[in-house]
Amino acid sequence: MTSKHFLLAGLLIGASLVASLSGCGPSDPSEKAASGAAETRAASALTAAGSSFAAPLISRWMKRYGEQHPDLALSYASVGSGEGIKRFIAGEVAIGATDAPLKPEEIAQIDGAFAQLPITGGMIALAYNLPGVDGPLNLPRDVYVDIFLNKIHRWDDPRIQAANPGLALPSKLIQVVARRDSSGTTFAFTNHLASIAPAWAEQYSVGKQIGWPSGTMLASGNEGVAQRVKITHGAIGYVEAGFARRLHLPLAWLENRTGGLIAPTADTGQRALADGSDAMPEDLSVTVPDPEGARSYPIVTFTWALVRSDYPEPFNTRAVHDFLRWTLTEGQAQAADLGFVPLPETLARASLLELDGLSGIAR
Repeated sequence: MTSKHFLLAGLLIGASLVASLSGCGPSDPSEKAASGAAETRAASALTAAGSSFAAPLISRWMKRYGEQHPDLALSYASVGSGEGIKRFIAGEVAIGATDAPLKPEEIAQIDGAFAQLPITGGMIALAYNLPGVDGPLNLPRDVYVDIFLNKIHRWDDPRIQAANPGLALPSKLIQVVARRDSSGTTFAFTNHLASIAPAWAEQYSVGKQIGWPSGTMLASGNEGVAQRVKITHGAIGYVEAGFARRLHLPLAWLENRTGGLIAPTADTGQRALADGSDAMPEDLSVTVPDPEGARSYPIVTFTWALVRSDYPEPFNTRAVHDFLRWTLTEGQAQAADLGFVPLPETLARASLLELDGLSGIAR
């Protein structure tokens, strides 16, 4: 029996118990009214879980949308993309949020029609903690790959110093910080490393969760990595750019595909997503591991929303679909000041068309 069948069976059993116990229910009219109101609130619940990368933006969306729809109870659990996918497959949440597109084996576990829709984009930054070093810190692509491969061990390594002739780098051990949990941020970061470095692809490949080199410090969630970098002198870690900025962590300038050293800014992130999104209206699960543009930041990712064509109670199908339509239209304007990248217009339209097809709306 599938998870969906279990859920439906549970609802039927629950309904039978309520009917059999109706003689013991509230007899006072005010109690009956309160009970009915509680049932209405439960039917209007909209829960989501997953990506810690996109958590600040999704939480803001839910707050703003909830202010416009006070009858709708919205909640988001920042538990990482892997756990968000699991909860969506199990039918525990209405929306799963992930920074890694679904694998074929995950798709096979989902009952009924569904879609994975890009809803926002963002940049994965390399945040560091080097007191006394007045940046910006430049990191060529072969250098930051070898830092995470544990082949460069000190900040005053000749290869780092050569890229930063004006900086007095300390003879301090590099403390690499990475994700412990199943993470779409890790998927996007390792997807980039594997696309630019055969040594990484051969040894570690790509995944939401990998076995990091010995000595790597591990933390959970983007917020956990950012906090660990903040309190550890000599640390460097990969994290959503907005988290790092809110903690006032310096961010490295990274060498992109054309050889330019690029800072993670709204402009360079938008250029990267626009460069890589041309093929996405045909396949909304395409990733952008190494953008081509001369002024594109090199490590970007989309966040996808997992959504079903229809839902059993306690979720309301129309409410779920309407919320996602809002995020793809009005909600996009709220992304930039949190460090996220609004979707390119063509991609936002493609996501809306996919959602309309899922809802059975013809345009």
